[in-house]
Amino acid sequence: MIRVLLAEDHGVVRGTRAALLSLTGTIEVVAETGRGDRVVGRALEFRPDVAVVDIELPGLDGIAATALLREALPECRVLILTGAAQTGHLRRALDAGATGFLLKDAPAERLAESIRRVAAGERFIDPALAAAETGRRAGPLTERERAVLAALGRGASTGEVAAELCLSAATVRDYISGVIVKTRARDRADAVRIASELGWI
Repeated sequence: MIRVLLAEDHGVVRGTRAALLSLTGTIEVVAETGRGDRVVGRALEFRPDVAVVDIELPGLDGIAATALLREALPECRVLILTGAAQTGHLRRALDAGATGFLLKDAPAERLAESIRRVAAGERFIDPALAAAETGRRAGPLTERERAVLAALGRGASTGEVAAELCLSAATVRDYISGVIVKTRARDRADAVRIASELGWI
């Protein structure tokens, strides 16, 4: 029997998923929560094999909750549920330690199969999301521009970015100006946000 934690903020949706999964005969929902900041606590209490985590949760989003859960309970695998328009989160979810990524409106049979595969140690990505991610524009940024933005995203100053990448401060400022134009951002912080949301860094 595969023990599952459900993290979903809509009680009716969560209850429906739990009821449908219980019908499989191989999956048992042992814990539920409607908040991202309670995922780790519930997981430590009930020790599920798989946590099914909605990407949009109050308190803490599903990706951040996944990263904390994988650190606190590495044996618990995570399947993230997402909306069709959120393919840009795929890389972030995998980087956080998720082993599955599924459309939240997938039929119950697909959800159950995804849970089984993730529990067995496989990585499962919804084919529709994988196709969308593959077909998504790779982005207009060069490798160096991505490196500059990534460093800025970590809170580095212009001087610190220059030292890290062995560039002059003037060159870094040129890169920043370029990425602001390419991302149509208001400023460097906005450029970091846009590039991150689109999966470019």
